[in-house]
Amino acid sequence: MIKLTIGNKNYSSWSMRPWVLLKQAGIDFEEVMVRFDGFGPQSQFKTSLRGLSPTGKVPVLQDGSLVVWDTLAIAEYVAERFPECELWPHDAAVRARARSVCAEMHSGFTALRSACPMNVEARLPEVGALIWRDNVGVRSDVARLVDMWRSALQSSGGPLLFGNFSVADAYFAPVCSRLITYALPLPDDAAAYVQRVCALPGMRAWYDAACAEHDFLDFEEPYRLRS
Repeated sequence: MIKLTIGNKNYSSWSMRPWVLLKQAGIDFEEVMVRFDGFGPQSQFKTSLRGLSPTGKVPVLQDGSLVVWDTLAIAEYVAERFPECELWPHDAAVRARARSVCAEMHSGFTALRSACPMNVEARLPEVGALIWRDNVGVRSDVARLVDMWRSALQSSGGPLLFGNFSVADAYFAPVCSRLITYALPLPDDAAAYVQRVCALPGMRAWYDAACAEHDFLDFEEPYRLRS
């Protein structure tokens, strides 16, 4: 059985992607959670990952002696390892498009990710309203998300970005969570897509576990310390 090492479900957006992908696809895996206690070299978090991940970060997937430590690489490996799950679209052109939007998410949307850290259990509409008012980068990132999602949904006919559940939907799952936490404004079609993603059984399982953690980490929530 493959093993997936993750961080706190409430905060670890990078961990959410492969976990939701595996869970929603019905792939059995062993979960190992390494708690965030800080990210300095002497933290228990970094110490636990020493010798496992060359980057000292989560997530990390292990399959026997193989170790894969990047979310996009993990997604590609899982799709190849379990082809019966059909985690990428069949059509080559559509598959290339799906990979393109995942790569854009992987390396972009830095304003949104920086201003709106993932926090599954929280509801922070007041914080979100200030961010939306003051941060042009966040507004630009959300506009790009809306255009990207709208184009994909119109081409595929939905209900998810490329029809059935795919790597792309797992890749945007943390963004969907952020949009809900901070109540950022969305047009109806984008809001409906967010709701469909959050209703997926794999997402619900992550949400339930995240809300059950009750593990407040002050360094992950500076916006609360200022309130």
